[in-house]
Amino acid sequence: MSIAASAATNLAGGLAAAAHRCAAALLPQDCFLCAAPSGESLLCDACSSGLPRLTAERCPVCALPTPDANTCGACLAHAPHFDATQAVFRYEFPIDSLIQALKYAHRLASADFLGKVLAQTALPHRPDLILPVPLSQARLAQRGFNQAVEIARPLSRALGVALELTGLHRHETAPQAGLPWKERAKNIRHAFESEIDLTGKTVLLVDDVMTTGATLDELARTLKAHGAARVENLVLARALKS
Repeated sequence: MSIAASAATNLAGGLAAAAHRCAAALLPQDCFLCAAPSGESLLCDACSSGLPRLTAERCPVCALPTPDANTCGACLAHAPHFDATQAVFRYEFPIDSLIQALKYAHRLASADFLGKVLAQTALPHRPDLILPVPLSQARLAQRGFNQAVEIARPLSRALGVALELTGLHRHETAPQAGLPWKERAKNIRHAFESEIDLTGKTVLLVDDVMTTGATLDELARTLKAHGAARVENLVLARALKS
């Protein structure tokens, strides 16, 4: 990109941010959860501080809770194709409501809030590129946007690391959410195709929710088959078995 083009891009981004701040100041909003005044934020301070954050005592590979943050027995017995997972919240109320409002009610303000939360997460390695988990063409057309892409945008800006949005494709499969946990790995097998040369690269996968990890595992398998040296996951919420 030329210096002039870069300057124009930065100016446009600065103007857009300033317009957003002015709009927020003129039109303060109510908290999405409790309806108390929240200024320009999606949530008020009380609701934001009460979100169900995961503790540090969790498996470094799959992010499930473990004593002393040791690798869990499942990851020791059957190591997934991804190398590490960072998760911010437990997938329970009210995080589940925020994510569902984004995915199914098209509340894109949630994406900005949740993406900024991801951008505050300390990563063990700086990635070479950020790859939001893709949707199939049919699902993308139905929803109109990919929530993983939207929450990854603030992270990309904060890190100065590019998003890869075109080189990975997902075939249509049955929705993972409608399947028993044990069926999800079979359902997602061979669901991804990559056109990217990832030789020696560290890739950061971004998604909203990690349930069994089957989708992220299959995606990591595909990426490593195309040369990725390391694949890490960054997800907003981790579903825990009750």
